[in-house]
Amino acid sequence: MPQSYEYDVLIIGSGAAGLTVALNLPEHLRVCVLSKTDITSGATLWAQGGIAAVLDDDDSTEDHVKDTLAAGAGLCHEDAVRFTVENGRDSIDWLINSGVNFTKDENAHFHLTREGGHSHRRIIHAADATGHAVSTTLAEQAAAQSNIELKSGRVAIDLITHRKLNLPGNRCVGAYVLNLEDNHVELFRARFTVIATGGASKAYRYTTNPDGASGDGIAMAWRAGCRVANMEFNQFHPTCLYHPHAKSFLITEAVRGEGGLLKLPDGSRFMDRFDERAELAPRDIVARAIDHEMKRLGADHLLLDISHKPADFIRQHFPTIYEKCLGFGIDITKDPIPVVPAAHYTCGGIMTDESARSDVNDLYVVGEAAFTGLHGANRMASNSLLECLVYGRSAATDIAQREAQVPPAPEAPAWDESQVRDSDEDVVISHNWDELRHFMWDYVGIVRTTKRLQRAKHRVDLLSSEIGEFYNNYRVSNDLLELRNLVTVADLIICSALQRKESRGLHYTLDYPGLSSEAKDTVLVPTTYRTLAP
Repeated sequence: MPQSYEYDVLIIGSGAAGLTVALNLPEHLRVCVLSKTDITSGATLWAQGGIAAVLDDDDSTEDHVKDTLAAGAGLCHEDAVRFTVENGRDSIDWLINSGVNFTKDENAHFHLTREGGHSHRRIIHAADATGHAVSTTLAEQAAAQSNIELKSGRVAIDLITHRKLNLPGNRCVGAYVLNLEDNHVELFRARFTVIATGGASKAYRYTTNPDGASGDGIAMAWRAGCRVANMEFNQFHPTCLYHPHAKSFLITEAVRGEGGLLKLPDGSRFMDRFDERAELAPRDIVARAIDHEMKRLGADHLLLDISHKPADFIRQHFPTIYEKCLGFGIDITKDPIPVVPAAHYTCGGIMTDESARSDVNDLYVVGEAAFTGLHGANRMASNSLLECLVYGRSAATDIAQREAQVPPAPEAPAWDESQVRDSDEDVVISHNWDELRHFMWDYVGIVRTTKRLQRAKHRVDLLSSEIGEFYNNYRVSNDLLELRNLVTVADLIICSALQRKESRGLHYTLDYPGLSSEAKDTVLVPTTYRTLAP
């Protein structure tokens, strides 16, 4: 018999954003945190570089704000940038007090590194495995708290709203969730629901993200009636390890921050031809430069070289990268690293306010799934974990202030599987999965054209129809749910890209290479667009 649960707060996603919310909620609230696989399996775990915050006396809030606004190419919301930056130090202090062991220098001060787009050293880090340190520490803290229940092997299917229950109002009251262990759908009711599911980079053939980055939260919130914004801005990290046996391994921006040089196959540098900041230019510029040179030369990768630095320095600063590359026969103290750009971060998402509230009452969105206005047209390096912390704590504060006035979730029916059957055509899922990720990479990638986007739109419409039919007739599975969500998110990305008649930040189109005179967000409203919701 499928299980039914009831909590005060249901948090879908167990990365830095979700766990930050959980750990900052009052201890009298019953909290459940859901994770697709292990609690520490999200994108946070793989973050290498660190967290940007004003921690040095030579740095300032104004400089961090200025750098972020510059990287965002005119589309950052300055109020969101200031809110995030001004709450940065407190968020870092909270992590330190939680037990995160950040790297210190020889004077026992926290070591700060510098990354592309930053005018100061302001990246606090735990060697080159900051995400691992943050993720494991917060997971341990959550596991030790009696009011927090951690449930792994759970995939959210859809949100439960008053609209679905034919009740008045516009409220989210939980979610239907697939238990991967027994393949049954469970009912989770909650007074508050928090989406912390990460981004949608799995929509692309090459990505630095873990397998779970399939845009689930964005798609669910969209189907529930939330607006999305700026989905055309997909950040491609310039340097992903290129090796036939390396899957989604990121080479942190800090390698360039500490002197790493980008080179062509013949060993010559090229970044100074694209930007006066060379290797320290923002990610969109570096990714386009690499893409341009690869296409010009017909090369399948370029090179990132830090071997001119002392070997001990490299091993001390980048132990994870050193060991990983060495496992593939690449000694980065002697040899350059083969790299390619890969889909890395979703800058757009579900629209939220300063408290992480969405358009649907009692539904919060934090982390990469959210659009706060912080990143604009291009996220600056190491601002992402900062956003998770600041808005996660803000969401928890808002829930704590409101919880006395919010009633329990109403009764909801169990998931109905009476009209579906087991699939005998799973090949449809795998084929459509491959087709989607290929045409998104080819047509909606680093460099776009209107014709490419129109071709992608035609294909995504066909896939949407096919997958919608499949979803309505067969029992759900993890692969089907992820594919359903990816098709929805791919459609949002394509529609957003078609609306932007300019090249700005991460959206670069050969048909409109210049900047528009007015910088505007691309906002999509659910009632305007067809969705896959049954």
